[in-house]
Amino acid sequence: MSRSAHPAGPRHADVLPEGQYSAPPTDLNALDSKVWAETVTRDTDGVLTVGGIDVRRLAEEFGTPAYFLDEDDFRARARSWRTAFGDDADVFYAGKAFLSRAVVRWLHEEGLNLDVCSGGELATALSAGMPAERIAFHGNNKSTDEIRRAVEAGVGRIVLDSFQEIVRVAHIAQELGTRQRVQIRITVGVEAHTHEFIATAHEDQKFGIPLAGGQAAEAVRRALTLDGLELIGIHSHIGSQIFDMSGFEVAAHRVVGLLRDIRDEHGVELPEIDLGGGLGIAYTSDDDPREPHEIAKALTEIVTRECDAARLATPRISVEPGRAIVGPTAFTLYEVGTVKPLDGLRTYVSVDGGMSDNIRTALYDAEYSVALASRVSEAEPMLCRVVGKHCESGDIVVKDAFLPGDLAPGDLIAVPATGAYCRSMASNYNHVLRPPVVAVRDGEARVIVRRETEEDLLRLDVG
Repeated sequence: MSRSAHPAGPRHADVLPEGQYSAPPTDLNALDSKVWAETVTRDTDGVLTVGGIDVRRLAEEFGTPAYFLDEDDFRARARSWRTAFGDDADVFYAGKAFLSRAVVRWLHEEGLNLDVCSGGELATALSAGMPAERIAFHGNNKSTDEIRRAVEAGVGRIVLDSFQEIVRVAHIAQELGTRQRVQIRITVGVEAHTHEFIATAHEDQKFGIPLAGGQAAEAVRRALTLDGLELIGIHSHIGSQIFDMSGFEVAAHRVVGLLRDIRDEHGVELPEIDLGGGLGIAYTSDDDPREPHEIAKALTEIVTRECDAARLATPRISVEPGRAIVGPTAFTLYEVGTVKPLDGLRTYVSVDGGMSDNIRTALYDAEYSVALASRVSEAEPMLCRVVGKHCESGDIVVKDAFLPGDLAPGDLIAVPATGAYCRSMASNYNHVLRPPVVAVRDGEARVIVRRETEEDLLRLDVG
C-alpha cells in the first residue's frame, strides 16, 4: 500500500490544550487483550489477524469498511454466561445488540434463550429456528400485529410495559384461546452510573411502570385479574454499560419488596425475576469489566439475601446480556483516506466509513480504541481523531487516540469492540451503503450479513 508523505501533526500530549491527554503509549503495536476478540493477534510482520487470517486478505476479499466477528469468541462468551448461571437461571441474549440468523443458530446451539423487541427481530429468530418458548418479547410500544404474531408463535414470555399493553395482550391471548406468560417491567428509581440516554430505571423515561406511587402494584392487580395472562414475574433493567454492581443491589431490594407486597396482598409468590442486562465491556484499556461468573455470583447472592429477609422463596433469575457477549467479539476494519494535521491540536484521520456504521460516538459520546492493522510501525505516536466521510461535523469514530506518525492513505486501521450496537444501529446517511458482517473461524471467513448495494437502495425508492 502506498504511504504518501504528509506534514507531521502533534506528537506529544503536552502541546495540546488544557493538558487533558495522558502520555502516548510506549508501544503502538501492542494489543490490549481486554478490547480485542480472543483470536486477534499480530503476525510476524506485525499485521493484524483474526481467526488466523490476515486483515489485508480480508480487506481484499470483503472490502472496507466491514465488521469482522470472531465466531469462536462469540460462542465461548455465550457458553461462559450459560455456565456461570447454571440450570437454575435463564440467560436471554439481548438481540438488539446484534442479531442475524447465524447468531440465532449459534445461540440455539450454545443453549441460550433470546430476547427480541420488534417484529423484525422476532421474524429473524423464528426463521433461524429458535424455539418460540425460548424467546422473550420486549418493547415499550408493541403493535397489535406484533403482539398477535408473538402470541400465535407461542413465545415464552411477553414483557408488559404499560397499562394499555396489559389489556392489549390479554385481549389478543383470549381471542386466540390461550393464556400468555408475561412479566411486568417496572422502573425502580435507580440511577445507573452511565450515560443519561442509556440509564433506564429512573422514573423520567419511556420504559416500564414506576414502582413509585403504587403504579407497579396496580399493574400487578390488573394482570392477575385477566384470564388471558399468566403473570410469572417482575422485570427490571437499570441501564447499559454498567460496571458497578451497587445499582443492581438497590434494584433487587426494591423488586423483592414488590414481590413481598404481592404475596401479602394476593397470596401469590411470583416464580421469576428478571434483572435485565447492561453489564459493561472494555472499549478502552481503562475499562475493567467483570467476568460472567463474578456477575452470576453477585446477582444470585443479592437476590437470595433479599428474599431471605422478606421470607420469600428465591425466584428463578433471568439476565439479558447482549453487548457483554457480542460486543468484544468484533472489530471494524477501515481504510484511511486522508490524513489532515492541525498544527498544535491533533491530526484528523478520515476513513471510508463513519457514523453510518458506528453512531455511538456521536449519540452517546462513546469512547473507542483504534490500531494500525495492516503493518507494523516504529514511528513516533501522534494524537489523532478518527472521523468518517459523512457531511456532518459530529461524524467521529474515535475522539482521541494515538496512532503512528507515519500513518498514510491506504493504511488499514481497526476499531475493536464494535460487535454491539454498531451494525444494528447502522444507517444509510448520505446514502452510504451499510457494511457486511463477516464471521471468521479457524482460518475461514464467511459473510453472515452481506454488504448493501446501490441496487438495494434504489429498490426501496419507488417514487
